Amino acid sequence: MSDFKYVIVGGGMAADSAVNGIRENDGSGSIAVFSEEKDMPYNRPPLSKGLWKGEQLDSIWRNTEKQKVDFFSGTRMKSIDRTGKSVTAGDGKSYSYEKLLLATGGTPRRFPTGGEGVIYYRTVDDYRKLRVLADSVSNFAVIGGGFIGSEIAAALAMSGKNVTLIIPENGIGTRVYPKGLSAFLLNYFSEKGIKVQPGEHVLSVGKSDSGYTIETKSGEKFTADAVVAGLGITPNDVLAKASGLAVDNGIIVDAFLRTTDHSIYAAGDVANFYNRSLDIRMRVEHEDNANTMGKLAGKNMSGTPEPYDHLPFFYSDLFDLGYEAVGEFDPSGEVVEDWVDGYRKGVVYYLKESHVTGVILWNTWGKVDDARKVITSKKKYTSSSLKGLITD
Repeated sequence: MSDFKYVIVGGGMAADSAVNGIRENDGSGSIAVFSEEKDMPYNRPPLSKGLWKGEQLDSIWRNTEKQKVDFFSGTRMKSIDRTGKSVTAGDGKSYSYEKLLLATGGTPRRFPTGGEGVIYYRTVDDYRKLRVLADSVSNFAVIGGGFIGSEIAAALAMSGKNVTLIIPENGIGTRVYPKGLSAFLLNYFSEKGIKVQPGEHVLSVGKSDSGYTIETKSGEKFTADAVVAGLGITPNDVLAKASGLAVDNGIIVDAFLRTTDHSIYAAGDVANFYNRSLDIRMRVEHEDNANTMGKLAGKNMSGTPEPYDHLPFFYSDLFDLGYEAVGEFDPSGEVVEDWVDGYRKGVVYYLKESHVTGVILWNTWGKVDDARKVITSKKKYTSSSLKGLITD
């Protein structure tokens, strides 16, 4: 058995940030990082954003290896021995720990049957595959109207490809955007040359020598040279659950990011944490949360614990539109829209019982901290008191 002071299972942004957090407190303690991916840790957002706008692939790497770590790529962990404080990999080798971090992220949802050759877009390897295809074929089908689906559809269209966007909802981003904004985006994508197919539930994806055929519940059939799917992810909490840790839509952690075993921490996409600002438990699948939570988990593992009180934000780019957003979003609830230029620039507020719980800064930049202050103030707001509160 190999002995380490710190073991991190997962090789993404949260894992890399945890290494940095550990090194702030402990410059020499041994660290082992185990990643199922063959690549070293990298920034994930550019895979559907900047790399399609001219950023170079070399810009995404996080250089974790410079932090004096033992990095095990292409390694899957199969079990945790909490009593013996060790983890065992798929090849049977075991590694002991004093503190263990589970930063196992999530797995893309897939179609229950069929879908051979579909790119379920999430990793840098998926980017490489799609980039090769984008250099060789012209007709793409993108399934899903959430963050990944809408961003990849836009990226491919900006690359001069013919794109069909198939979404089960009646608009783009309906789980986050209010109806008017979602409908605007549907028309906007159409104006950009994307063939948007709303209200279409995919039944099957078939592959042949000539490409792919996608059949939907309505009886429609769509053909493409390549298919990309953004169907969301499920948290990789199987390892934690099998070891007896509390799991519920991810791994349950306390304010200090400890699991129900205080020698084991969790961070990033897989961690279910209590957010004091919103007074809810939540699991967040975005870069800011992975970076901030991962770093604090590393610091807490190696020093005096501090609570995780951060209210994470996320962002998206869609052609020449973009936004930053922070908080919780329920477009079916109370929404106040403050547009400077209708659906082109403004701020969208989400409220519960007159308290702001979420803010979208639509083409309105540098205002994330202002949005956080509105949410954490716990004040009651009206539509009129929100007008002009954050907009430039």
